[in-house]
Parts: sequence; C-alpha cells; structure tokens
Amino acid sequence: MSAAPDLSSQIQSLANSPAEVSGDAGSVKQRSVSELIEADRYLASKAAMANPLKGLRFAKIKPPGSV
Repeated sequence: MSAAPDLSSQIQSLANSPAEVSGDAGSVKQRSVSELIEADRYLASKAAMANPLKGLRFAKIKPPGSV
C-alpha cells in the first residue's frame, strides 16, 4: 500500500491564494480549504489504520519499589 500524500503544504498554499480566478480563457475554482483538511484527516486516519499496532501500544507498568 502506498503512503498517503501529505496535503499540509497544499492546504497552506491554498489558504494564501484566491479561491476563484477568472480571465479571458475561462475561470478556475479550487476546492475549499475545509474540504482539503477533511481529506488530509481521512488519509491520515486511513494510513494509521493500515498497521493495527501503530495506533495502540501496550506497556507493562510497574510502580517503583515493586518486585
């Protein structure tokens, strides 16, 4: 399975750019920043679920002074 793409740089660049641009050749409308954030969260959760032990770690805790 391929690694999920990191959308954080794309989200940051879209936050600084206009949402819609029109000119002589036509107009272009980009996805909203909230949609990209949701997509980034989805891909991160999907990548975390790919390995069942990454999200859950087991540790044996012993209090100090115990044998």
